[in-house]
Amino acid sequence: MEGLLNNYYETEAIILFGIGFAILLLHNNLIKKIIGMNIMDTAVFLFFIAKGYIHGKEAPIIVDGYKGVHAYINPIPTGLMLTGIVVAVSTTAFALALTVKLNEAYGTIELDEILRKGDG
Repeated sequence: MEGLLNNYYETEAIILFGIGFAILLLHNNLIKKIIGMNIMDTAVFLFFIAKGYIHGKEAPIIVDGYKGVHAYINPIPTGLMLTGIVVAVSTTAFALALTVKLNEAYGTIELDEILRKGDG
C-alpha cells in the first residue's frame, strides 16, 4: 500500500487507463469509444511522464552554466510523449472523420445499429 501512496501519479494513470478501457468496451456509441480511447492515451502519457521525472533534477536546459550530467532529467521520455500526443490527435481526427462518414451512410453512430444495418 505504501508504494501506491508514494507513486500517486502512476496510480492515477493506471486508474485512468482502466476507466478509458471500460468506456471503450462497454459503450456502443462511437463518440464515447473515441473519448475512452483518448482517456487511455492520456493515462499512458501521464504514466511515462511521471516515470521520466526525477525529483530534485532540472529540465535539460542550460541557463546558469552546465551543472553536470546528474543534475538533469532524461529528455527522451518527454520527447516521446510529445510525439505520442501528435499521433493521438491525428488518430482522434481520423476516428471522428470516420464517425461522420458512418453517420452519413447509416444515420447513426451506435455500433450495434450499424452492424445490424450492414447485415440487412
